[in-house]
Amino acid sequence: MRARYTYQPDYAVHPGETLREKLEELGMTPKEFAVRTGKPVKTISEILNGKSSITFEMAVLFEKVLKIPAGFWIKKQSNFNELVAREKHQKELEQAIDWAKLFPYPQMAKLDFVKATRKAEEKVEELLHFFNVSKPTAWENIYMNRQTPVFFRISLKHAKNPYALSALMRMGEIKANSIEAPDFNKVVLKSILPELKNIMSNKPSDYLQQIQKKCLLAGVKVIYTHNLPKTVIHGTVRWIIDKPVLQMTDRLKRYDIFWFSLFHEIGHILLHGNKKNIFLEEINNSENKDYKEKEADNFSAQWLLSDDEYEKIITTINSGAGIMETIQYYANEFKTHKDIIIGRILYRNKDLYKFGFLQKEIEKVDFDEARKRLNPKIKKKEKVK
Repeated sequence: MRARYTYQPDYAVHPGETLREKLEELGMTPKEFAVRTGKPVKTISEILNGKSSITFEMAVLFEKVLKIPAGFWIKKQSNFNELVAREKHQKELEQAIDWAKLFPYPQMAKLDFVKATRKAEEKVEELLHFFNVSKPTAWENIYMNRQTPVFFRISLKHAKNPYALSALMRMGEIKANSIEAPDFNKVVLKSILPELKNIMSNKPSDYLQQIQKKCLLAGVKVIYTHNLPKTVIHGTVRWIIDKPVLQMTDRLKRYDIFWFSLFHEIGHILLHGNKKNIFLEEINNSENKDYKEKEADNFSAQWLLSDDEYEKIITTINSGAGIMETIQYYANEFKTHKDIIIGRILYRNKDLYKFGFLQKEIEKVDFDEARKRLNPKIKKKEKVK
């Protein structure tokens, strides 16, 4: 929860002005005051002219000479310093307005990650709170310059839109940090793969929640975030506080793509589970990315529908059998989902005249529906509307 402050000074004067008034009241010259406090005349002069601050040590000395508590001077100085700092911060906010415009703010607000507002400076403030940074240069050092490698181990400089992508990644991090998980167990993750495939083929109404529960047994946090404009991420894997986080988006909202991406990312965890790795589709993270992506693709493809199974299906279709009838038959036979078969056919065959109609047969992934099932209040609220 964001901290709310009860007091923010909007007016303060340098304590030197108060000191000058007190010295005039006592008929004491700055030189005499300097002698009585044991401080250089130059130091006292700079305080009186607002060019220097009253330190804790000076405040105690002033108390002895002026009979005014040291806390009075410290509070005066503190209020003035805070006001100066806030004025400086306000200027930085004004300068960061163009930076804030680079993010998909309306979509982020719609998802409740930032406050909905039309005020440019408020958007800057909200984004700084969202990314947990004090200024845009800090965001850049984290997401572009990799100056905090433990936090974020990849540079987004070569992303198509690093601003939207960093927001998507941060959304995932926030969700992941709210989930408790046991230590990662590779053996357990391997053992639940058949169960995950069974969930895929049967598609129960709560399949998204079942995926999360199964993977959590292996110490893998699965989170769902809506895709943001100008990002091309179906799924991503990274380690956050020594736990693998598998973040899925609803890009294209296709059931076959969702499952292929899920098993693809699980493949990365099992095959390339180095805690320093982060796998993002639109970034060439390392020299090994190409072969690792191919390995993860092959892992996913073979688990969901093997090459031999696909060849049997396409041979049957080419022999003149009904396309949808064949697909449904083999979906049951191979204990997969019809959309996995359809997706593979569309990927490998560009004959739209023959197979184009299959596009309409693919079921949709709806994260909002899953969220409503978890929170009945959302349903009731929408019914009132």
